[in-house]
Order: sequence, then C-alpha cells, then structure tokens
Amino acid sequence: MKTPKQYKTVIISDVHLGSEGSKAKEVTAFLKSITCETLIMNGDIIDGWQLKKGGSWKKKHTAFFRAVLKMIENHNTKVIYLRGNHDDFLDQIIPFQLGKYFIVQRDYILQSGSKSYLITHGDIFDSVTSKMKWLAYLGDIGYNFLLSINKLYNQYRKWRGFTYYSFSQRIKQKVKDAVNYVSDFEEKLAELARANHCDGIICGHIHKPDIRQIQDITYMNSGDWVESLTALVEDYQGNWDLLYLLQESTLEVEEESNDEALDSQAISTAKGIFMSIS
Repeated sequence: MKTPKQYKTVIISDVHLGSEGSKAKEVTAFLKSITCETLIMNGDIIDGWQLKKGGSWKKKHTAFFRAVLKMIENHNTKVIYLRGNHDDFLDQIIPFQLGKYFIVQRDYILQSGSKSYLITHGDIFDSVTSKMKWLAYLGDIGYNFLLSINKLYNQYRKWRGFTYYSFSQRIKQKVKDAVNYVSDFEEKLAELARANHCDGIICGHIHKPDIRQIQDITYMNSGDWVESLTALVEDYQGNWDLLYLLQESTLEVEEESNDEALDSQAISTAKGIFMSIS
C-alpha cells in the first residue's frame, strides 16, 4: 500500500459532478492518494445546472463524497465547501455547518504562514452568470457539446497513440475576447484581494490553472476536473504548487463498484454530520 502524500491544504474546484464531462473517478483517486489538514472545495463541485437539464447522478459521483467523508473520519480533515455558480442551490442554506468538520459558505480567508488568501469561486465578476443566466445556460450547452466532440476525438487520438487535445482550451487561447475576459477576470480578483487586505486570491471558475503575481497580489487558480485535472496544494512550509493529475502516473483510478452503499466508516461519519442538522 502506497503512503499518501501529506499536505497542509488542498484546493480543488469545478468538478461538475452530475455532468458527463466530470472526471469523478480521477478526482476520487487523487483524494485517496493524499492527506491534508484542510480540503477546500471551491465551487462547482456539483453541477446543478446539468442535473436540472437531465444530467445523471452516478455511483462514481457518490464515491467522490465517500472519499471526502473518509478524509474527515480517518484524518480529521476540515472540509470547506464554497458555493460556485453551478451549485448556486447552496444559496438556500449558506452559511451552514454540518458537524465539526464540514462547512458550507460563499468565500473564505485562509491564513498561510504570514500571508492571507481570499478564496472565492470567481463568478462574482462574471456578468454573464450573474445578470444574464439564460446566456450562461446557452454557453454551458455549447461547452458540453464541445466536450462530447472532444471525447470522441480523443478516443481516436488515444487509439493512434497521440496525446490529449482540448478544443475548448484551444478556442480560449485563440479567441481575442476570451483572452481579454480571462485577463480582466484575474485583474478584478486581484483588486478584490486588496480590498479585503489579503496578500493573494485563490479562485476557480474559468478552468484555467495558474499561479502568478499580479503586481503585489499572488493570483492562484485551481483549474478544473473536466479537462485540466489539477489541484492547488500547500505544504507545511507555506509553499504552494499546482498538481496535474495527468502527470501523476502513480495514481490508481478504480473501476466503478457495484456496491452503492457507503462503507461502515463513511456511514458513521455521515450520521455524525447529519445528526447536527436536527
């Protein structure tokens, strides 16, 4: 049995559970390969938009939360679930705490050594998702259509021995408006960090993993688990890094189990969490 890698903080975002493009098995394998004091799920973990439009909830999606529960049970991991635009149904309950170790809220300020980081999904600065939701839904349909084509095309590329290719990321890199949007998005989030007297900003939303300086502000984006398959990690010296699952060849991605029930450890943890609601 391989020894899990240990981190102080792990941040993931944009898993989009319930959508066809979600790499649920891969992110679950990642969580099983690490331990951490704090796990921050920074928005769009559950894709409520896709579920409303006919998406399906599968065993592999349940397995993701089973892995999270095991982290709480086995390592007392503090889990912070921040609301994104695709899981905006959380607006009905936030801020909310389930038991001792599971917190649901909109944003969070993380102390990392002598520095503080504002963590937010990032859709606050997206006028399309906040003011023109119908257009955002239309864009979501187009994005998922690209993912469907991408899946077929990359099956062919894999058969030919070629590497993975992303249509959507290629379009983002080439279309001027998309490039300008990303740049403007990053600058506005840096301003938000300054306004909150923080040293940095950590976000998701645009599916573009990155760590860089924007003047005096450290900007970090955890990417996604649809195409990039990335996570932000902090070690015990306060250093941050981006992990790319596709480069972690030692990860073991399990096949789906026929057993739909949670194991005894997960059940006991779930009981402890949800008893606090009543």
